[in-house]
Amino acid sequence: MAGPVKDREAFQRLSFLYQAAHCVLAQDPENQALARFYCHTERTIAKRLVLRRDPSVKRTLCCGCSSLLVPGLTCTQRQRRSRGQRWTVQTCLTCQRSQRFLNDPGHVLWGDRPEAQLGNQADCLVTDTSDLRGPADVLAQSFYSREDQAQDSEMGARMPHLVQESACTAQAARARSMTSDLFSLI
Repeated sequence: MAGPVKDREAFQRLSFLYQAAHCVLAQDPENQALARFYCHTERTIAKRLVLRRDPSVKRTLCCGCSSLLVPGLTCTQRQRRSRGQRWTVQTCLTCQRSQRFLNDPGHVLWGDRPEAQLGNQADCLVTDTSDLRGPADVLAQSFYSREDQAQDSEMGARMPHLVQESACTAQAARARSMTSDLFSLI
């Protein structure tokens, strides 16, 4: 269960503006200027308060003119193949700006991956000596090579209560290095 959300009122306001833009376009498709105003207001509030919006919301807004992208009404949507991958290309009809999104069923966004969740790091601090097969073990197996797993199993035979904690610290270190690698690409 999720804890208390910081800036709950701001997120409620963003949600209201996004829903209002959808309602305006649903009632009168010609009233795109009002929907664009709502979306632009939502975008400026999110920037001002430094709030992260869900990728599904960001993908339905034009980066150039802040229009709400509704396929067939305010944008065109095409499926393309490039370099062996499938892409969805959205082109805004107002400003002609295009956005490409990877259309791969196996693709998982970084925020949806288990290693990106901060709650999983707190689950790792288990000091139970029994052989657990929980989220910490699954994450440890995905991050470690076979040599690291062999070293951990040797250490687990000598000091079983430290295995979970070492897996957590190694996981946190690898997550930090992956994050720094991502920021170096930007």
